[in-house]
Amino acid sequence: MSHPAPARTRVAIIGAGPAGLLLGHLLHRKGVDTVILENRDRPYVERRQRAGILEQGTVDVLRATGAAAGMDARGLPHDGIELRFAGESHRIDFPALCGRSVMVYAQTEVVKDLIALRLEAGAPLLFEAEALNVTGIEGDAPQVRYRYEGEEHTLTAEYVVACDGFHGVGRRAVPDAARRTFERVYPFSWLGVLADVPPSCDELIYAHSPAGFALHSMRSPEVSRLYVQVPPDADLADWPDERIWEALSDRFALDGWKLGTGPITEKSVTPMRSFVTEPMRHGRLFLAGDAAHIVPPTGAKGLNLAAADVTLLASALLHRFATGDESRLDSYSEDALARVWRAEHFSYTMTSLLHTSPEDDPFGHRLQLAHLRYLVSSEAAATSLAENYTGLPLPGLDALV
Repeated sequence: MSHPAPARTRVAIIGAGPAGLLLGHLLHRKGVDTVILENRDRPYVERRQRAGILEQGTVDVLRATGAAAGMDARGLPHDGIELRFAGESHRIDFPALCGRSVMVYAQTEVVKDLIALRLEAGAPLLFEAEALNVTGIEGDAPQVRYRYEGEEHTLTAEYVVACDGFHGVGRRAVPDAARRTFERVYPFSWLGVLADVPPSCDELIYAHSPAGFALHSMRSPEVSRLYVQVPPDADLADWPDERIWEALSDRFALDGWKLGTGPITEKSVTPMRSFVTEPMRHGRLFLAGDAAHIVPPTGAKGLNLAAADVTLLASALLHRFATGDESRLDSYSEDALARVWRAEHFSYTMTSLLHTSPEDDPFGHRLQLAHLRYLVSSEAAATSLAENYTGLPLPGLDALV
């Protein structure tokens, strides 16, 4: 659907990933005018392979706001994960430990669902609308200059929310002197594959081995999603299907268990990094999702942090529009960053625990095994893992129902 280029809105949203689309959905259903600008075309946006695990809070907000029909029809509820190491298998039972669970439902599906809802509602969503810059954020009428259908336009708003990812223009609109960045780059990557083969497990398997990490996930009862640790400069040309299946089988090795194999339909290499920008607000500009923070995927936190950001922000914006009180907007960055840093720590811990590193020595390997054995033998340690994996309580949800 093609929309005329709008000139004014209450909230301008840059980016039609899960953060931007969910924010637009939450505000539109409460009567707040929004415009979403997306640089890419719709097929590209709906094909991007990203996360696949939804925390309890993300599931709750989708259900509470009428965006869960696809998830409830096709999602796979999971009540635990399996940890494999030293030839052993151990299950972490989420409901028994913390009373919560997760849902396996691909980010691509969440995005498609939210796009369909927005277009059905007739709310402005402009694909192939390239945001060029954001200005006036320290005043009361910030503007987004963008290119759409071959012409440049200006969108004036009360607030601008940058959900345009790590490489977007939103974060760069914050003056250098007003922002700080924190980053850690890991000495390995993930080679991820989609395979037309039924999953060889009922729940996700996180495997630690001397040869490196591996993860067995799924997208449906017929499609498996698998990852294998590779060097940071890995070239897909060096990883034919046979080598991938061999590496996965080796790292998942367990007596009496066999990895099913099949046609690999997609391959990609994902660098591993942690990144946080502070603050997540400057004037009338707010950052959400990957525009503000990136986590290594080991902890399954990226999409869920984005959902938490915009749930918190939508609640604060609605409070501001209803009462004129800006106190919740003023505290957005501090409140969001508290959750971000907790997720960063959990993701760092899971990443450091399960991967081998070029700097590792036998001492470090023994430390990993000791930590893993503690996780599976201590109820307190397992509960902490379950609480963090399934997600901390989601702020602001009550105001959005």
